[in-house]
Amino acid sequence: MGRGSKPEQSDELGYQAQTAATAYPPATEQGSGARVVSDSENIARDIKEGRLSGFVGHGTVLNGDTNFQMMLRVDGHLTGSVTSDGGTLIIGTNGQVDANVSVAVANINGAVKGDIVATEKIHLGRTAKVAGNITCPKLVIEDGALLEGSCSMISAREKEEAQSTAANSQPAYQSPSSSYSSSYGSTSSSTSSSSIADDDDDSVTADDDDDDEKSESATV
Repeated sequence: MGRGSKPEQSDELGYQAQTAATAYPPATEQGSGARVVSDSENIARDIKEGRLSGFVGHGTVLNGDTNFQMMLRVDGHLTGSVTSDGGTLIIGTNGQVDANVSVAVANINGAVKGDIVATEKIHLGRTAKVAGNITCPKLVIEDGALLEGSCSMISAREKEEAQSTAANSQPAYQSPSSSYSSSYGSTSSSTSSSSIADDDDDSVTADDDDDDEKSESATV
């Protein structure tokens, strides 16, 4: 009986292993859909899609005035000034910017020493450290971010409201043809009135002549 029981035990163990593998798949297969995307992959994607126009890598130091379009990411050290009319500045966790910044949107997770002016929005991540004054219409500060300086949101909003008011207060364009037709109509009206007045004067003169002829015939 001992020899006959070995095949049965091996079959039972194989069935249990197959059942366990089906009920509990490997962790790598379960977590494949929720894989965390790294910063390098995000940068590569932004470059491929054409959204990232500049990148300062970790360990790189740049000095001077920086002007960019679309998007600039800083993971290194940047000094001087940073300006962009409608671009987005991204400062990574290891990034450091010692400059005054003037952009449309600023997403900061690193260190900034200088004033920041954004026409649209400033976002301070939980690892952000800013030493300077910030001016923007919208501000997001996550728990853990450090800000040493003043924050002005009213002036930026007033500037936007003033620009919108100036745009709405511009006079509407009037077609030259309409003004010409209006003036032409008024001229025609005045001419017609003058003609009617002349006709009335002629009729009055004719009546006076008839009265003179009647008086002369009565005298004869």
